[in-house]
Amino acid sequence: MSKKPLILGIESSCDETAASIISENDQGDPIVLSNIVSSQVDVHKEFGGVVPELAARSHMEKIDRIVQKAIDDSGVNIKELDAVASTAGPGLIVCLSVGLSFGKAFAASLNKPFIAVNHLEGHALSPKLNSKLDYPYLLLLISGGHSQYLSVKDLGQYKRLGTTIDDAIGEAFDKTAKLLGIEFPGGPQIEVLAKKGDPNKYNLPKPIFNKGGCNLSFAGLKTAILKIAKKIKTDQEKFDLAASFQKTVIEILNKKTRIAFAEFEKQTNPKEKKFVVAGGVAANKDIRNMLVNLCKEENYEPIFPPIELCGDNAAMIAIVGLEKYKLKQFSNLDHPAKPRWSLDQNASFLKGAGVQL
Repeated sequence: MSKKPLILGIESSCDETAASIISENDQGDPIVLSNIVSSQVDVHKEFGGVVPELAARSHMEKIDRIVQKAIDDSGVNIKELDAVASTAGPGLIVCLSVGLSFGKAFAASLNKPFIAVNHLEGHALSPKLNSKLDYPYLLLLISGGHSQYLSVKDLGQYKRLGTTIDDAIGEAFDKTAKLLGIEFPGGPQIEVLAKKGDPNKYNLPKPIFNKGGCNLSFAGLKTAILKIAKKIKTDQEKFDLAASFQKTVIEILNKKTRIAFAEFEKQTNPKEKKFVVAGGVAANKDIRNMLVNLCKEENYEPIFPPIELCGDNAAMIAIVGLEKYKLKQFSNLDHPAKPRWSLDQNASFLKGAGVQL
């Protein structure tokens, strides 16, 4: 029986220090042997958001211990590792540099291949950790830093169908939470508060709802929340605004996803219609339920990573490393950190004032 590859994944693109070791079984399905994630919530809470310098310092203080724990928990001998995969972007460059440099040094010390991984590709492939997923498929990536619809043709082959032209959806959740007085990270708490509120209480704007294809915009919605939040006096009004905000986001995603379905089918003509939803916001149960129902209506198979793998983690970096290792797609040790690194290198930049849709 041939030896199965063992891949160490390292993630440090923002405020999670993470390491994971994965392999695969005889059927070629990935097996997560360990997955360690150390959050920095307590470090950044008092500042109401991530402070890059503090995040980088925290990564440097703990990355060796996190990697060692991943190795110990996996039961693997360090010399058995076949490759090391580290996030190289996109993200905060001071944070990326920590995990990237550690991964390169670790690979060099073992004389093993090094694989630089796009953080977004990690999210794109994360459902492979718990389900069969063949190409092609439509991907909705929704997180604190990204909101995109992508046609995934194969490993490394992505075509962007739509993107946010301003704020990412996760950023809109976090900023709304902050305006409602919820301490960082408040985005997940919006879902909790929304259950206590009236979703029809406030009529909120839906930017570029009727134009722009499946491109997204959340800045105008955030501005409307700001104006209303200043007048809120009771907890019930806070609950109502949270519920109205979440309902508005769900309505936006419903319409834009329908457009993305049509565009994906037009461009790809897939034999099987698969819809993958990944990223931190994919953990929101109300958004999940809406998308699952929409998939039933449109005859798509909905595929989500496990809740615990929706946020940033190293298992998703390791799965990309595993796929690239089997294809011998290795990186040089001088591979740079890339704070901006699009999955679709041919897509035009769509962000900021003056964007033409």
